[in-house]
Amino acid sequence: MDFTPSEEQAAAQGLAARIFGDLSTPDRLAAAGSGADVELWKELCAAGLPGAAEETGLLGLVLLAEEQGRTTAQVPFAASCVYGLLAVAEHGTDEQRGRLLPALRDGTAVAAGAFPAHAAVRAEADGRLNGVVPVVPWLRDATHVLVAAGDRTLWIVRTPGPGVVTERVETTAPWSAGRLVLEGAPAERLGGSGAYGEVLATARTAFAGVQAGVCAGSLARAVQHTSTREQFGRPLSTNQAVLLRAADAYMDTEAIRVTAYEAAWRHDEGLPYGEQALTAAWWASEAGRRVVHAGQHLHGGTGADLDHPVHRHFLWGRQLDAHLGGSGTVLQELGELLVKEGPA
Repeated sequence: MDFTPSEEQAAAQGLAARIFGDLSTPDRLAAAGSGADVELWKELCAAGLPGAAEETGLLGLVLLAEEQGRTTAQVPFAASCVYGLLAVAEHGTDEQRGRLLPALRDGTAVAAGAFPAHAAVRAEADGRLNGVVPVVPWLRDATHVLVAAGDRTLWIVRTPGPGVVTERVETTAPWSAGRLVLEGAPAERLGGSGAYGEVLATARTAFAGVQAGVCAGSLARAVQHTSTREQFGRPLSTNQAVLLRAADAYMDTEAIRVTAYEAAWRHDEGLPYGEQALTAAWWASEAGRRVVHAGQHLHGGTGADLDHPVHRHFLWGRQLDAHLGGSGTVLQELGELLVKEGPA
């Protein structure tokens, strides 16, 4: 395995780091409330970063998603790339790719993903969908939703459209979420029987990348705080308990990153990666929760300030934990997969 980024991947990551770092500031994040930063989204699309995610493979997307997570940038970047660009590029027909990809590349179309944990959506024989998905991240910004029906088929639904109702929902993190109600909504099928599992594995990998960035950002803030804040005449970072807590958070962050890289690399090499995607999702859920708690805790009383930037990393980390399904559920699925496949 070689996780060294190509020149194209490194260039795209550097550009993403600059744009996210310059524009996803605490003041802009506060001004956005629970909605997306429209101007930041325009800048990302003008720079061609959604298209770069398509061109540089899943590993390239993970690298870009890290930069989104590092700054907790309020744009539907990772979601639209996973449920729109990559899903259509890998599983769409020639006609679907020609019709849908240009707008997804330039950002005039935005995709969200409705993958309910239980069979909440039913696909009728005529291709119409019925059901309710209680929470869909970035739904309020989406022009298209990739819906997973109960029979594990994938369908593309336009929003707004006939039979489609979206209702505002507030979640832990400000992800422009909504409740999706489908009442005989017309939809078009995407991919064959294996598309559901592959898109789900891709999403788990990409959002593990987001979590790696969230944790890295939280830890960087904690390091800066404990290095400059003094107690009893010396920096907090000189205390052994602080050092050990930060070291554990660093190792957890690296575990999330390397498992996400491995899953993405295997995808790009055309190798099976479902097991690795679940592993990355487990680390992102379990270790991610530990890291964002540590980041807030290492800020002491400051970490309890809901307006402090580190609290945003805490909220994102907890929301990603929930979005990935929770560590217990993911671990159970991974165990069942390992038993089914048997020893390597």
